[in-house]
Amino acid sequence: MKYSLVIFDWDGTLSDSTGRIVDSMRMAAAHVGLRAARDSDIQNIIGLGLPEAIQTVWPEITIEQMPLMREAYARCFVYDSSVPMALFPGATDMLAKLSEQGRQLAVATGKSRKGLDRILADLDMTTAFHFTRCADETQSKPHPLMLSQILEAAGVSAKEALMVGDTTYDLQMAATIGMATVGMSHGAHDESRLQACGPEVICHSIDELSNWIEIHG
Repeated sequence: MKYSLVIFDWDGTLSDSTGRIVDSMRMAAAHVGLRAARDSDIQNIIGLGLPEAIQTVWPEITIEQMPLMREAYARCFVYDSSVPMALFPGATDMLAKLSEQGRQLAVATGKSRKGLDRILADLDMTTAFHFTRCADETQSKPHPLMLSQILEAAGVSAKEALMVGDTTYDLQMAATIGMATVGMSHGAHDESRLQACGPEVICHSIDELSNWIEIHG
């Protein structure tokens, strides 16, 4: 077993939630009075911590507007957006399979701790991962601190771990500390951008990812 620890991004990697995030960001911006942003601009920042994401799309946001925007986004994501979201097909089975193989599993996400815990509880997945790190309790991607903290907690080296993500932020933070990566093409960033980060492979579905890990990991 080459990779004893597999670390997953959440949104766009395990969860098909890209559309929900874009819709919620647009609704929140309208509520706060910020200008309308293109869907592609919002999609590009998925994976960053929420403050960093908001400031990237709306650099003109004021100090007073920032907490209002964060609160509005959280409310829209949980309650107001009607865009459906669910785990990608095969995700639950893949995680169970990897766990049965004796691998440690982790999540490294731009979500807040409150947001991730809520979703894991809703999906009855609170025990599915050995370790989780969120952007509001460490540094935002693409800084590799959250990965370093997971490695320390798991007691493994970067060479023994695999990072799976759908954005360049995921792949860049792993590459910084010498960790192998797999890019997922079904999320926020397109395949050509992911390929430029030098992943081991680009997978187009959870089943393809599971098969690749079985053979190469």
